[in-house]
Amino acid sequence: MSDWSAIEALPSPKLVELFDADSERLSKLSLDVAGIHFDWSKTHLTGEAIEAFAALAKAQDLAGKRDAMFGGAHVNVTEDRPVEHTAERGEGNADSVARARKLHERMRSLIDAIEGGALGDIRHVLHIGIGGSALGPHLLVDALGREDARYDVAIVSNVDGVALEDAIKDFDPAATLLVLASKTFTTKETMLNAESALQWMKEHNVEDPYGKVIALTAAPDKAMEWGVDETRILPFGEGVGGRYSLWSSIGLPAAIGLGWGAFEELLEGAAEMDRHFRLTALHENAPALAAFADLYYTQVRHAETRAPFAYDERLRLLPSYLQQLEMESNGKGVKVDGTPVGRPTAAITWGGVGTDAQHAVFQLLHQGTHLVPVEFIAVIEPGDTLAEDHHRQLLLNAFAQGAALMKGKQVEDPARSYSGDRPSSTLLLDVLDPRTLGALIAFYEHRVFVNGVLLGINSFDQFGVELGKEMAKAADQGGQSFDPSTEDLIRRAGLE
Repeated sequence: MSDWSAIEALPSPKLVELFDADSERLSKLSLDVAGIHFDWSKTHLTGEAIEAFAALAKAQDLAGKRDAMFGGAHVNVTEDRPVEHTAERGEGNADSVARARKLHERMRSLIDAIEGGALGDIRHVLHIGIGGSALGPHLLVDALGREDARYDVAIVSNVDGVALEDAIKDFDPAATLLVLASKTFTTKETMLNAESALQWMKEHNVEDPYGKVIALTAAPDKAMEWGVDETRILPFGEGVGGRYSLWSSIGLPAAIGLGWGAFEELLEGAAEMDRHFRLTALHENAPALAAFADLYYTQVRHAETRAPFAYDERLRLLPSYLQQLEMESNGKGVKVDGTPVGRPTAAITWGGVGTDAQHAVFQLLHQGTHLVPVEFIAVIEPGDTLAEDHHRQLLLNAFAQGAALMKGKQVEDPARSYSGDRPSSTLLLDVLDPRTLGALIAFYEHRVFVNGVLLGINSFDQFGVELGKEMAKAADQGGQSFDPSTEDLIRRAGLE
C-alpha cells in the first residue's frame, strides 16, 4: 500500500462513537501553544489517522523540507527563491535574520522620525497595496487598533475609485502620510491608486506631496524611479512572499498605528509558534495536526470547502486573510516537478463572523448536503466593556454550534432533523493581543506549508493570478482580440 492508499483506507467512524470509545480523546487531540487552545477532538482524526499522516510526512520528508525552509534553501523552486518570512521574526537562516533585523531597525528609525515631526504634522496614514500588501496590514490594524490608535489608518486595495474616495473623505491631505506597498512597485492597481492619492494632495495644495510618501517594496530602484526619496523607502527581501509579508516593512501601518512595542510583540508571538513547529513531534504539533485534519477531509471524505468562523468582531477580517493564504498558496494542480497532482489540493476557504453567520449560512452547515469542516476561532477575554452577558452569549453560541454539528438531532419530521457527525475544530485564544495574534497567523502559515509538502506542491508561487491581469492589460492597450462575449462586454461598457 502507498502512503496515500493507507490514508484513503482509513475507517469512517462517527464522532460520537469516537468519544464513547476513548475517554482520553479530548486530551489526545487538544493542545495549548502560545496562548491558544487547540481542540480537534470533534474532527474525525484518530490515533490511526495521525500515524498514517505521520508516515506520509516521513515519506515526503516534511522534516527535511521544514529545515530547508528555515535554513534559507531555495524551496520556492519555480521562482528559484528562498522562503524567508520566518527570518523577519528572528527564526531562520542567520544571515537572513541579521538582514531582516537591520531592515526593521531602519523601519523603526523612520517611524521615530515621523513621530518626531520630520514629515510635518501627521494624523492620518493612507496605506495603498493589494493582496498580501493589504490583507495582512488590514487584519492587524482592524484587530488590534480599535482602542488607543495613534493615527487614523485607512487601507485601500481595490482599484475601484469608490474605495479610495471613501478612505480619504475624512482625511486632511496636509496631515496624511501616503504609504505605497508593492513588492515589484509595478502593480497596476496600486500605482493607479497612488497616482490618484497624489493628485488629491496636489489639488488641496499640499506642499511637496512626494515628501509625504513612504514606499514598502522589494524593488527600491523602481520606487526611486517613481519619485520616492531613498530615505523613505523601506525594503524587504525577495524571499518574503506577498501573503507572508506582514512581518516585514509591509507591516508599517500596524507598527506606526499600534506602536513599535506592539509590532515587536507580534513578531515574538509568531516566533514562538515557529519554535513550536520546528521542535515539536508531529502528534503534538499544532500546524501538523491541523493539516492532517484538512487532508483527511479533502482526501478521505471528499470535502471541497473549509469554513473558519471568527466569534470575535475584532477578527472579522481573518476569513478573508485566510482565503488568500490558503487558496493562493495551495490552489495548485501540479507538483513541484511539474507533474499533475492527481488528487484534490486546497479546499475552498470561506467563512464569516459569529453570531451573524448562524443566521445566514449555518442552515447549510447543519442540514445541507455538503460536508464542510468548520473552524471556530474565539477569545476568552472580551474586547468590549458592555454587560458581561454579551461575551458570554458569544462564546456559548460558538461552543454550542460545535456540539450541535457533532451530535445532531433526530425527530419524526425530516425537515427538523439534524444528521450530526459534522466536524469542527476550535481555536480558543486567552486574549487578543499582538503576541497571540502573531502566533495565530504563524500557525496558519505553517499549516499551509504542511499541507503543501504532503501534497508535493510548491506553496510559495502564485502564477495563477497572472493570466487575467495580462489579458486586462492587453485589453487596455487595444489591438487585442478576445472571444465574442468579452468583445461584446467591452463594447457595451464603452471601453473600446
